[in-house]
Amino acid sequence: MTGDTTRPRIGVLAIQGNFAAHAEALTEAGAEAVEVRNPEELDGLDGLIIPGGESTTMLKFLERRRFFDALKEFVQARPTFGTCAGAILLAKEVRHPAQKSLGALDAVVERNAYGRQIDSSIETAPSSLPGDPLEMVFIRAPRIVEAGPGVEVLARRDGFPVLVRQGKLMAATFHPELSQDRRVHRQFVEMAREEKRK
Repeated sequence: MTGDTTRPRIGVLAIQGNFAAHAEALTEAGAEAVEVRNPEELDGLDGLIIPGGESTTMLKFLERRRFFDALKEFVQARPTFGTCAGAILLAKEVRHPAQKSLGALDAVVERNAYGRQIDSSIETAPSSLPGDPLEMVFIRAPRIVEAGPGVEVLARRDGFPVLVRQGKLMAATFHPELSQDRRVHRQFVEMAREEKRK
C-alpha cells in the first residue's frame, strides 16, 4: 500500500466476470484495487465494484457463502458500482425473469434485454462525463426500464439509461472495464475518495 492516504481502497467482487480488468482500471484511475471473495474482506474498503457475469450464478454463490447479507449491508453504507450483472444485483426489481436482488438502486432492470451473446455490440454515445462520447461494450446487457426520481442518468442508449448514479451507487449496463476509456472508473474512484474524506 502506498503512503497516499487519499488513494481509496476499492474492492472488486472476484467470483465471476472480468474482475482483473476492473482491478487494472481502478489502479489506472488512482485507487488501490483489492479482490474480494469472502464477506470479511469487505472490512476496510472505501468502495466496491460488482462486475458482470451471470447474475443468477453470482446470487447462488453469494447465498451459499453467506455473503448476501454482508453485501447488502455494505451497499447501503459505502460506494458501490455494479456493471452488467452487478447492475442487475443492485436493482430494486429484476424482470425477465424475476430474481432476488440487493434492492439498493431505485431502478427496474430487465435481464438480457439487448439480446443474446451474438447481439453484443460496441457503441459510442454522449454522456454527462467530461470529454468525448463514451465507448460502451454491451454483452448480453440488461436494460434499465425504470429509474426513480433520485437516480441521475449519466448516459443513454436508444433512450434507455445505461449509466446511472444514485447517492453512493453507480450502475452501468455495459462493461467499462473492456474499454481503454477510464472516465467511468475515475468517476467511481472520486465517489469513493469523497466518502473516504468524511
